[in-house]
Amino acid sequence: MPIAGWCVATATSIVLSSVALSPVLNAARADSGELPDIDQLPAPAAVSETSPVPPPPETADPTRTTTKPSPSRTRSSSADPRPTSKSPSASEAPATPTKPVTTTEDGWTVTTSDGVKTYVKSFTTPGGTAVIRMTSKGIVSLVTATPADGYRVEKQGSDVNLAVYFHQTGKSFIIHAQWFNNAPFVEVSEVGS
Repeated sequence: MPIAGWCVATATSIVLSSVALSPVLNAARADSGELPDIDQLPAPAAVSETSPVPPPPETADPTRTTTKPSPSRTRSSSADPRPTSKSPSASEAPATPTKPVTTTEDGWTVTTSDGVKTYVKSFTTPGGTAVIRMTSKGIVSLVTATPADGYRVEKQGSDVNLAVYFHQTGKSFIIHAQWFNNAPFVEVSEVGS
């Protein structure tokens, strides 16, 4: 007897599923394999604006704390359809970022904002000038690179190890920058004669 009940329940769910999916399946173009246009699908059943929204399904996760869903709000059909905004209370006010503080360390202009230091410094060689930026998170970037007359500029490396080359036939000036020992490290060298 239990097996027969299970068979009837399974057969019923298959029939109900196929009836529910038949408008979508009938609208599909089997010959081309394309999805149907959205206008060809039947319109979904209308939902009343005052019907409550069901809460999301609960998951059985022992590490997650669950809270009761708040009661759903209803809106009358005569209400203004534009979204309304609620002014935040003092406890909901967005955190204001701290004002950046600017100092100088070893020739670097250092700006500190929200606990992150940004270092900026200009390096001048006979081949050109480069402005380098580094952060206390170890990110290195090139702000600008201006080659001198007769030189061309080339940037190589990554956002943690950067090299800026000022090339001329037979001679190059290299500005190599990286974050090292919790501080900016830059080495300027000349290659060639």
